[in-house]
Amino acid sequence: MDRTPEELAEVQRVHDLMVEAMDQEAWRMAELMVSKRDDQLFGETEFTLRDIVLRAGAKVMEATVNDRKKRDTKAPASSAQTAPKTHASTVGKSERS
Repeated sequence: MDRTPEELAEVQRVHDLMVEAMDQEAWRMAELMVSKRDDQLFGETEFTLRDIVLRAGAKVMEATVNDRKKRDTKAPASSAQTAPKTHASTVGKSERS
């Protein structure tokens, strides 16, 4: 894909954010793999590894969403129009005679 310099800078920023978010989970994966013998790599270890990978993916999503929220708050507030005033409801009120 051809990217503009601005897009490449954004890709690099998000990549760095993702790597930071996944670092702890990558360490857990490495510890898990080192702690298992060849005959233990599949089965329970495989499912444990999948759980770690899913947790890493969730952290990436959370970090990306939080980063976008944080960056959006720096933008100037939008000038939304105020809602028109409504008349008070007369439901349930008896009329005076």
